[in-house]
Amino acid sequence: MLSRTASTRLTQSEASTLAIVGGGPAGLMAAEVARAAGLEVDLYEAKGSVGRKFLIAGKGGLNLTHSEPMPGFAARYREREAEVAAWLRDFGPQSLRDWARGLGVETFVGSSGRVFPLDLKAAPLLRGWVRRLRDQGVRFHVHHRWLGWDDAGALRFATPDGERSLEAGATVLALGGGSWPELGSDGAWQSALHERGIDVAPLQPSNCGFDIDWSAHFAQRHAGAPLKPIVAHWRDAHGRERSLQGECVLTGTGIEGSLIYALSAELREAIARDGSTTLRLDLAPGREREALRDALAQPSRRSFSERLRRQTGLGGAKAALVRETLGAERIADPDAVADAIKRLPLTLLRPRPIEEAISSAGGVRLEALNDASMLETMPGTFCAGEMLDWEAPTGGYLLTACFASGYRAGRGAVEWLRKDIPVGFS
Repeated sequence: MLSRTASTRLTQSEASTLAIVGGGPAGLMAAEVARAAGLEVDLYEAKGSVGRKFLIAGKGGLNLTHSEPMPGFAARYREREAEVAAWLRDFGPQSLRDWARGLGVETFVGSSGRVFPLDLKAAPLLRGWVRRLRDQGVRFHVHHRWLGWDDAGALRFATPDGERSLEAGATVLALGGGSWPELGSDGAWQSALHERGIDVAPLQPSNCGFDIDWSAHFAQRHAGAPLKPIVAHWRDAHGRERSLQGECVLTGTGIEGSLIYALSAELREAIARDGSTTLRLDLAPGREREALRDALAQPSRRSFSERLRRQTGLGGAKAALVRETLGAERIADPDAVADAIKRLPLTLLRPRPIEEAISSAGGVRLEALNDASMLETMPGTFCAGEMLDWEAPTGGYLLTACFASGYRAGRGAVEWLRKDIPVGFS
């Protein structure tokens, strides 16, 4: 909490109570850790139920974590590798699978290395978890939207019955990032932290799509078309060329999908640095450029699309992409077409808005926290989850770090309250 004067001393019950703000995986895990340690726990959620983003994320199959071994797993967190690795040592991928088993949910490793519940569903896991937390004594308060702190340091909430203020011995903020605002993660908490001098990096879209200046005809005809398999080539911040194979989807405004999400942080940063960036796609992995050129040089009276399909195996959206890139005047040139198939240049103009992103980057800088995830300038206030300044690709890495950060913040709150620091501390 905020520093307090003697005039705002807490009652004995308040001093031993943990307030958790936010009912996503990080907040729920903090509640579980704290309640298991014997703390009184109140959890406040802005929406009418907890875990809404968790449920939506699992709608097509809940990707709970990943089987990639350390240190490769930790490296997925890029510049925050060291900090997140420390969280994962306390509560890592195997801990998460064991925790799920404790709720009666067995998991399996898919062919991609991703870990899923056997039934692939998020709802049974969440229902069982909330039921267990209630049985253990966690008190849930829904329709409580956090507004910040009052002048005395009390938490302020907007509720259906009007504004409410309350005191607690410690607080865990687990308010989410800025993606999917309709589910509660709208980033509105930033202003309250800025007012208290907390260092917050601007929220940005992560695991997102990008805009490309398609022609109206191409966008109308091919939005929603998948591209698979392809290999993406790009240059990293050090100018080194890198590549990754995967799948993506054309959209009416540009491109998105798992391959693009995996590169989104680097692509976003390149656009911020240079104004735009070029992503090159190999539309025919495994085919040599010269073999494609020779096949395209064979005489033919067929249309471009039919010739491309027959001589290279490319059709549909891939053929349309080549035409879109080269224009009508160059599609008769076998060298130009072969080059486009193997190194199709796409100019990415901007990331899609944060509201459309799967997750967000930015948030409370980790340098503002101590090792227990407590704000250095606000003793007794802890932060967890996606509101912290880290990001990761999809594939189970996002959820794992949210759980792990909640575990650490919950444990930090327990240690803080058990120090029996006199209320009225400054």
